[in-house]
Amino acid sequence: MEYEISTWVNAAAYAAGGIAIGFGAIGAAMGEGHAASCAVTAIGRRPEKSSEILKLMLVGQAVAESASIFALVVAMLLLFTTFSANYISVSVVISAGICMGLGAIGSGIGSGFPAGAACEGLARQPAAEGRLMTNMLVGSAVCQTPAIFSLVISFILMFTDFSTRPLSPTWAAILGAGISTGLAAIGPGIGGGLVAKASCEGVARHPSNATPVTNMMLLAQAVTQTTAIYGLLISFILIFKDVPASDSLTSAMALLSSGICMGLGAFGPGLGEGIVGQKAVEWLAKNINAAGDLTRTMLVGQAVAESTGIYSMVIALIMIFVF
Repeated sequence: MEYEISTWVNAAAYAAGGIAIGFGAIGAAMGEGHAASCAVTAIGRRPEKSSEILKLMLVGQAVAESASIFALVVAMLLLFTTFSANYISVSVVISAGICMGLGAIGSGIGSGFPAGAACEGLARQPAAEGRLMTNMLVGSAVCQTPAIFSLVISFILMFTDFSTRPLSPTWAAILGAGISTGLAAIGPGIGGGLVAKASCEGVARHPSNATPVTNMMLLAQAVTQTTAIYGLLISFILIFKDVPASDSLTSAMALLSSGICMGLGAFGPGLGEGIVGQKAVEWLAKNINAAGDLTRTMLVGQAVAESTGIYSMVIALIMIFVF
């Protein structure tokens, strides 16, 4: 049975909408569940602070929910936007759905870590409620950065006119762009959450060290987010680079594989750098006098972990510009 092009586009948009919110709901639900479990534990330890802990939990869950809201917006646009009736649009909508769905996972999970740590910290140190709230919000907000990258790429894909581009290998470049940013967002989102979790725990245990602990958190999170930026960069190149028309499967696979390469290659460094930052922030709160040594060791360790993400970016760029 043959279908019109518009039917294929609509079918792809519906599938992409399901992918976007289906995957997008995973991380947020896990992050919110973690925050709630920690809040229950905190209330069990200090029932008289239940209202304050509940408020902190809800605020933390609201931030974790942001990633799934981004996915919901993209899903709604995919369902109710009229896309150009051409075969490139099939690749565009699928790519947008994959990008936002995968991109929301890490940010949702990561944002739940500081929310849970803040709830338990409030039970341990009620006087630090204000500092815990601030630290949690800042740390959780940074965790949402990779999901925002995915949202941006999804919007660019959906609202850019690709009708003048050749079908092949443009379809592969577009699909690779969505995969690159979507996958690259997972590791940094979770890694940033681990750093923010340690920061909230440190503020609760040592409120007097709140300022240097928060500063260390932001530095560690900034490094953790870099591989998500690599994924974003590769996506921009794949979307806006003019590629000559070619029926060669080799050219199409090179562009598609560059996105897969960068997306997967960003996962490990983002998570690994977050683990390093988590320990550095944890021990800074315990031993403020070791700030210099801790910062230096953290940055060197993160730089070495970063190298694998750079290798992936180099190979992705070679596949885009050489083959």
